[in-house]
Amino acid sequence: MPDKRQRGNDKGNKILPNGPDQSWRWIVLVLVTLLAAAFVYASVFTPQTTKQLGYDTFLHDAQAKQVVSAQIDNNNGKITGKLSDGTSYTVNGPLPFITTDITQLRQEGVNTSFYTPNSNFLSQILYYLIPFLLLIGFFAYMNRRAQGQMSGIMSIGKSKPKVYSTERPRTTFDDVAGYSGVKLEISEVVDFLKNAQRFKEIGARVPKGILLVGPPGTGKTLLARAVAGEAGVPFLSVTGSDFMEMFVGVGASRVRDLFQTARKQAPAIIFVDEIDSIGRKRGAGLGGGHDEREQTLNQMLSEMDGFDTTEGVVIMAATNRPDILDPALLRPGRFDRQIVVPLPDLEERLPILKVHCKGKKIASDVDLSVVARGTPGMSGADLANLVNEAALYAVRRSSPEIHMEDFEEARDRVLMGQRRDSLVLSDEEKERVAYHEGGHAVLAYVLPNADPVHKVSILPTGLALGVTQQLPLEERHIYPKEYIDDSLVVRMGGRVAEMLIFGDLSTGANNDLVGNTEMARKMVREWGMSDRIGPRAWGSQGMVFLGEDLMHSRDYSEDTSKIIDEEIDRILREQEQRATELLKIHQKGLELVANALLEKETIDGSEVAALIDEGYGAPVYGPNAKKAHILKLSSDGHDNDLGEDITSNEALDNNSDNV
Repeated sequence: MPDKRQRGNDKGNKILPNGPDQSWRWIVLVLVTLLAAAFVYASVFTPQTTKQLGYDTFLHDAQAKQVVSAQIDNNNGKITGKLSDGTSYTVNGPLPFITTDITQLRQEGVNTSFYTPNSNFLSQILYYLIPFLLLIGFFAYMNRRAQGQMSGIMSIGKSKPKVYSTERPRTTFDDVAGYSGVKLEISEVVDFLKNAQRFKEIGARVPKGILLVGPPGTGKTLLARAVAGEAGVPFLSVTGSDFMEMFVGVGASRVRDLFQTARKQAPAIIFVDEIDSIGRKRGAGLGGGHDEREQTLNQMLSEMDGFDTTEGVVIMAATNRPDILDPALLRPGRFDRQIVVPLPDLEERLPILKVHCKGKKIASDVDLSVVARGTPGMSGADLANLVNEAALYAVRRSSPEIHMEDFEEARDRVLMGQRRDSLVLSDEEKERVAYHEGGHAVLAYVLPNADPVHKVSILPTGLALGVTQQLPLEERHIYPKEYIDDSLVVRMGGRVAEMLIFGDLSTGANNDLVGNTEMARKMVREWGMSDRIGPRAWGSQGMVFLGEDLMHSRDYSEDTSKIIDEEIDRILREQEQRATELLKIHQKGLELVANALLEKETIDGSEVAALIDEGYGAPVYGPNAKKAHILKLSSDGHDNDLGEDITSNEALDNNSDNV
């Protein structure tokens, strides 16, 4: 899978519908307004730099010979002039002016004159025009906003796909690590879009729709984009949620607009991500159907029937829930082909890790092939997260390079959570955890079909107080009954060890018992591994929200139900008895492993093997036995209680349903 750097390049393919920049118009308007306001202010308003006098005070000062000159404005009666001390003054005089006062001023020796000021035509125009301009501008702004809102309402039914053009850097199959089989199967679409004439001449019809099915994080969206990049055609990408609105009919309108846009740009690819959000089974679940979703689905079904592959439009979709899709969507003529994008296997994880390690400083002691072998069940997104966590650990250690120990820490962090250094166990609790984990480790080593031990720790990590990690020697796709039986015994090890050493039980085995009970139930009800039940199977319960389990009735009798319960109980008790017998034989080894854990807190698989052999008095396995092969990384698993038995049982749960 490509790393984030490559995904960033893919984002560069996006064509944004940006128009010309209109911000300069607002800047010019603001500048003109400021200049006009400054001009009017300078023309109309005079700064207060003169002395303001009252009219009576002015006459009194004139009688006291303190006024030198007086200029009287004929328009408003305003009097200005100078006092005997050189100070300018201004007086708001009466209008019309009193004749006797004029005579008195002249008798007192005041140089009196009258004048009529010339009016500034531009300032008068602006003085009255600016308010009107501001009012008109306000109404124009409000009208523009109203038009924008109306256009938004009118365009609510238009599809808004992300369009990736061929003129920009594009994603190709070279950017998708691994998945050679998927690439080969999907390459027919590329050939059709490139050379459609070849298919027309022979009368072949390329599938109208291709559905990519797989777990989250496997790169379904990236594969679809790589098809468009290889074919060199426009790529219209939408998600299922883009069609959903509060108004019924909007989604259907957007579907119509999307297909019209694709026809205009044909040949082109329409990609609908998370199609299960609109393609869910119609009229199912509690409360009936959903009008908007069903109308959108009906329109998509109609559009897929309405266009011909000769138009050069191919629709692709991705989902991780194909079981909830409407059957009409999956029939031939719509989504003709389903391509499974599974979790990467060992050969595919290595190139994916190499892609994600590009641009990072990897130390020479890092063996990516070992990292790939120790990460079964991880998707491309999980591997990207693993590499990033390793880089973060290297930064915390102030290391200039990423070392193998960083990958170890990162893997523990991804699988089990952050180590809880603040959690302090008492001596009694630590001893119980040590024997609990020792029981898992001893049984994982001595049982011939169990996965080898990689590491055992009693350091609190995530929600667990202790961890036992196992690593499968090879990729498994079919799990024999012997392997499942030994896995059940290993999970019983913690509980049995506590019984042997302390004579009582604790809550630490809760998750072990839950996992074993579920495994035994599948052995009886689904895998036909019970002699009393025989070759019969009852699958898991249906989903209520799809209406599959709303009126579900059990398809077996009460007597059969009782037999199922008895068989589950028998399987669990038999494996518990096996665990007890084996731990009694290797009790000395159990004590040595527990003491080593109390002393060192963490020991690896080779040390566990040496301690068990020492307690047994002889090597449990010969030099060429498979148990002697100890790898450097562990597998995955779950537990949230006292101890954690990390095995490949989760992968067993995920894969065995398809065997």
